[in-house]
Amino acid sequence: MAWIHIITPDKATGLLKSLYDAAVNRAGHVANVIRLMSVNPSVMRASMGLYIDIMHKPSALSRTQREMIATVVSRANNCFY
Repeated sequence: MAWIHIITPDKATGLLKSLYDAAVNRAGHVANVIRLMSVNPSVMRASMGLYIDIMHKPSALSRTQREMIATVVSRANNCFY
C-alpha cells in the first residue's frame, strides 16, 4: 500500500485551512481525496474549482446525470469515491 504525506485539518493553516473549512461547509467533513492534495494547497484550490464547475455550474447534463457518470466511473475504477 502506498503512503502519502498529508496535512490533517487540525494542523492546517492559511490557504489550506480555508480550503478545508470550505470542504467541511460543503460536505460536513474533509474527504480523503481532498486531504491527498494538502501538501499543495494551490493545486487543491484549482482541482476543487474544476470539480465545482463541472458538478455544480450550468451544463447540458443535469446534476443527476453528472453524479451518475461519476458513480459509474468510480465503480469502473474500483474507487470508493
